[in-house]
Amino acid sequence: MRTTNLAVVLRFVRTHAPCSRADIAASTGLNKATVSSLVTDLLERRLLRETGLTENRIGRPASMLTLQSRPYAAIGIELAADHLVAIAVDLTGERLLTWRRAHAGLDGAPGRAEAAVAALAGRVVAKMAAEQRRVLGLTVAAPGLVAPGGGVRFPPHLARPALDLGAALERGLRHPEYDVVIESSANLAALAEYRGGAEADTPHLIALVGGVEIGAGIVADGRALRGGRGFAGQAGHLQVDCAGPRCRCGRQGCLEAVAGLPALVRRALPDTAPDGPIVDYAPELERITALAGNGDAHVTGALAETGRLLGRGVSMLAELLDPQVVVLGGSFATLAPWLLPAVQAELAARAPGETACRVTASTLHPDGAALGGAMLALDRLESGQLPASAG
Repeated sequence: MRTTNLAVVLRFVRTHAPCSRADIAASTGLNKATVSSLVTDLLERRLLRETGLTENRIGRPASMLTLQSRPYAAIGIELAADHLVAIAVDLTGERLLTWRRAHAGLDGAPGRAEAAVAALAGRVVAKMAAEQRRVLGLTVAAPGLVAPGGGVRFPPHLARPALDLGAALERGLRHPEYDVVIESSANLAALAEYRGGAEADTPHLIALVGGVEIGAGIVADGRALRGGRGFAGQAGHLQVDCAGPRCRCGRQGCLEAVAGLPALVRRALPDTAPDGPIVDYAPELERITALAGNGDAHVTGALAETGRLLGRGVSMLAELLDPQVVVLGGSFATLAPWLLPAVQAELAARAPGETACRVTASTLHPDGAALGGAMLALDRLESGQLPASAG
């Protein structure tokens, strides 16, 4: 019960800081003596700090509380088909670092992805140790189907049937005392939107994340919707064009096959085809953005067609799951100024008024999944997994 109450107080301070002990007692229903004891505990763990007295209230001045920005850190790493992103945040959610690395995962060399993630994780942990910060948790956002134990089945575009990220990280980090979690990229992007995006606290939300692969993270009634085996959200394989190109899954016209980054590059930049396989899509994405910004008719037409097909997928999600908002993340957020009008027009044409939902662009792009990974450790903290001391 005490652990639960500590988590209640911690969550309240995060959402209402600066606040007083009396504010906590009045809003949570805990008595003042209990709140005082809990706050003392959290101060000793250096999860909260006192900011001084305020006199802008009736009665005696009160000592105000807020989250402690030190001595902790939470880490999130995203493994994508062509890049890695690492983010570390403090307890307040403030970023301590953001690193992006090109990653030749598309060649599918055995062990390459696991080694790259473990090496990057080790460097981030070492950086936090140099700053005298204790790591609360490390989460890797992975493509594909994430199985219990940290295995990843059918990682898209990595040309391998499975990755053993969990074991690689445990070895690379020398069996750390903090939790190491492997989670779906889309689920973590949805967590980031729910906790800290422009649509934060919207109870029915979908994060639709674009890139080489496409995935959906689903929040239903304020909780992640994971499905029976944790595999919910494979929106990239909704069939939106029966006559479309063959998808890597073997079917034709999947959303990923017609609206993922490879399809968009083929549509918008046909001159890249003779250059051979693309292993890092960042330069192509920058070029598309620049050409669209300059009003290039071919590129803006390609983006409008991509947006129309994306709108079909959004309309299916809207009818099936009835979200209040669909947030476009990843490459979709970067290209939102040109995609959104077509997405919204297609949604309006296909979804009846009762099932229509808002569609917006993420303000966290392009690294929402990595940020969600860092936030997962904070989420677990607020669920009662508290450190014993700052160390």
